[in-house]
Amino acid sequence: MTNKTLHFLAIASLLAGACSPQPAQDAIEEATQAATEKATPRRQPGAEITLYAPEQHDLYEGHFVLSAGRVFRVGQLDDPPGWDHIDNDASNVHATEGTVDIDVDEVNNTGRFLARLQLPEGELVLEFDRFHEFNPCQDGGVAAYIYEHGDSGCGDANWPKTFIYVAGWGYGHATLNGERIYEEYEMHFMVTQGMRDRNTLKVNYPLLNKRTSAGAVDPAAQQLDFYIRSPETDTRNNPTREVFAHFFAMEVTWK
Repeated sequence: MTNKTLHFLAIASLLAGACSPQPAQDAIEEATQAATEKATPRRQPGAEITLYAPEQHDLYEGHFVLSAGRVFRVGQLDDPPGWDHIDNDASNVHATEGTVDIDVDEVNNTGRFLARLQLPEGELVLEFDRFHEFNPCQDGGVAAYIYEHGDSGCGDANWPKTFIYVAGWGYGHATLNGERIYEEYEMHFMVTQGMRDRNTLKVNYPLLNKRTSAGAVDPAAQQLDFYIRSPETDTRNNPTREVFAHFFAMEVTWK
């Protein structure tokens, strides 16, 4: 067999491989697997990277210390029933002076969340009294490096699915000018990927014509979202609570 014949056979073999239906079949199988894979707080269908869980690291102590600035409030404390305090279109958000400090132990579900905010009515102070797990994915009340909201299988769908760097759930209180106005209310904070646009503050959710199963967030940004809500409900409101005091901060500082 001549060298020219060998060269021709090699080219023919390569062309046959390129025309093979196997790559397309592999893509179909991958898409099918992503569609049938069960979502968990630490694993999401179709995700292309893997992270070690914090507790897999020998040096992990679970101690998160952060502060947040460039704070906004959604709506007002005295909005009449019928309000939307999720406000993805940012039509009723207001810049708010104040400070937010977080110092939590994710391993032992302890620590402190304290927000001091200047509202037209005066100084509003929000503080966790204790952390509490309302859902198994909340890992005792303080959790780190999980997915939440959207179709993540953890949390509600009021927000898009996002990777959570650290979050807390539990009960707390609020004071206005030193007087307690909310007592034993549910509270939640979460440090997330960029859910709101840096400039418009809008949340593009639900996102039309999504290409992948990833959440409608910008992983090049980070924000803090937090609220205090009443146990009593009111179906006229969004969310359906009598009180849902909702805030977010567009600047997060790790310490």
